[in-house]
Amino acid sequence: MITDFWSNKRPAGFSETVDFQQYNSLQDVITKAFSEFGERPAFTCLGKTVTYGEVDRLSLAFATWLQNHTSLKPGDAFAIQLPNLLQYPVAVYGALRAGLVLVNTNPLYTLTELKHQLVDSGAKAIICLEAGLELVAEASAEAQVEQVITTGALDLVAGFSAGTGKVVDGLVVTTLGEVLSAENPQPYITPEASSQSSLCLLQYTGGTTGVAKGAMLTHGNIIANVVQMCDGVYQEVNDAGELLIKPGEQVVVAPLPLYHIYSFTMNLMLYPSRGDHTILIPNPRDIDQFIDAIQPFPFTLLVGLNTLFAGLMAHPRFKECDFSRFSMTLSGGTALQLDIARRWEAMTGSPVIEGFGLTETSPIVCSGPLGEGRVKPGSVGMPVPATELKTVREDGTTAGVNEPGELCVRGPQVMAGYWQRPEATAEVIDTEGWFHTGDVAVIDEAGYVSIVDRLKDMILVSGFNVYPNEVENVASHCPGVQLCAAIGVPDDKTGEAVRLFVVRSDAALTEETVIQHCRQHLTGYKIPHQIVFRDSLPMTAVGKVLRKELRKEAQEVAEAL
Repeated sequence: MITDFWSNKRPAGFSETVDFQQYNSLQDVITKAFSEFGERPAFTCLGKTVTYGEVDRLSLAFATWLQNHTSLKPGDAFAIQLPNLLQYPVAVYGALRAGLVLVNTNPLYTLTELKHQLVDSGAKAIICLEAGLELVAEASAEAQVEQVITTGALDLVAGFSAGTGKVVDGLVVTTLGEVLSAENPQPYITPEASSQSSLCLLQYTGGTTGVAKGAMLTHGNIIANVVQMCDGVYQEVNDAGELLIKPGEQVVVAPLPLYHIYSFTMNLMLYPSRGDHTILIPNPRDIDQFIDAIQPFPFTLLVGLNTLFAGLMAHPRFKECDFSRFSMTLSGGTALQLDIARRWEAMTGSPVIEGFGLTETSPIVCSGPLGEGRVKPGSVGMPVPATELKTVREDGTTAGVNEPGELCVRGPQVMAGYWQRPEATAEVIDTEGWFHTGDVAVIDEAGYVSIVDRLKDMILVSGFNVYPNEVENVASHCPGVQLCAAIGVPDDKTGEAVRLFVVRSDAALTEETVIQHCRQHLTGYKIPHQIVFRDSLPMTAVGKVLRKELRKEAQEVAEAL
């Protein structure tokens, strides 16, 4: 089935057409916000609130320093490796105002993961926490990084960390305090204007090959998603004709990391474009700190996923929060469990709205209707404006209404391709511009989309993608491992957990040895939680491991318990 890009079956207020030309670049998005909402609160973190005017001043100082004190030129790659702190928007907006291409980087990356991303992207500079400098320096040895900016967690909250510029392993290291207080020989010069076709972001995603690929997202891609939500979905009205989500009145809780594409687009671009106030949560696993952060505010919106909802509801202090204005909860990254959604709405009064997206689509493809009684349980909603969807059978023909098929997307938010990987790009974007998601979905007669299964072997741990080949590639280098295969198995805490099947070449090899090896090279959520030793693995005639057989066996064992 192929949907048109905005059917007349959507709820009242959903715009049928939106203006993607209102912004030429992301610089336009942020500077317009600074101009219009200067006195309004923009971001709060660790008890400190900064206004849009303050973020304007800080990010301009950051951009001016980049122009005066580094060799970076417009189009160069700039990596940001930070948790959700006030420094993140300052660095993002400053780098954009200097015309740079952003590379969002997980601050929990191991040396192996960070080195690959820095080398592959060609990043010439990076901002990181002071505690991460040693790792960054080691990872930069084979990369093009020349400049490192370090920051303390409490910078912009309680004064800047002490420190002066230095050289570490050939890298010029400068503190954020020095950057923002520097005397610059030349004033800020607006770089040659970026266009919508210009690259703005290399957003890395795993792949079936196990190698993280950089999705090339343009200014136009991100702008499209901002406008699709702001001027399309967020125009839905209630029965009285009033906007359900009024611009400038939202207090948005942001626990998802800003290095994740969803949080990047929503919390750094969409909500600022409306003048909304975002509360940044540095560590959502610390529920006490999470509740401390949101208790002073009558928050209105929260974006999360199953494990976060369950963790908050289980904490005795959560019910003490002010839910008087809390009207909307958005869920993505992993399938929403209906029981959790029901309990969440009963406790908070806020329904959970599911959506669907991918890194390669900037990321939003579908969004559920926002109004009461309009949510279809188990559905991820409808395509956002100017987005075409179709489902295709294995033979490439178009599937019918309610018939499962691979979900394909075509629209202005679809990436330009994978960085320096034309073959990988051709595998997912066909000659007609359709992006093949690898997800199995059904589209019903009303245009609602439901994700049924995944064609890929991706494992979802707390909403984060884990690719079996990446885990297997690391584990196979452990002495004593002859053969291995990774699958996802259900887990009450994380949705799925990684189970690794291992054929040993050394009978003395232990489970702890394998896990410890993986811990040295993989971020925490990718590390196998279960090791199963076997004499052999199921394979095809050409020697390809049949993960589906392993999943089937695991399911049969679970059902027998």
